[in-house]
Amino acid sequence: MGLTVGDSRYTELMSKFTERAAAALELLPEELQEPTVAYVLEQAEKFRVLKADIQLGLDDEAAGRVRPWDFADFLRRAREMN
Repeated sequence: MGLTVGDSRYTELMSKFTERAAAALELLPEELQEPTVAYVLEQAEKFRVLKADIQLGLDDEAAGRVRPWDFADFLRRAREMN
């Protein structure tokens, strides 16, 4: 999408998302609204962490800090530990 926080299109898009989210919450019984918001926030945080971890991996790969994984060697070493 390529929008940034300061972009007026971003603000407009977020306003639409916010309106849609509020409308969806209003469809739920009142006792489910707060837990639903908490769940969505929890999932958003997990997504943020996952996205950051993926970027770290991509950065490592781009910097040449990644090497091919030898599964047979992994199994051999794991068996030697037992």
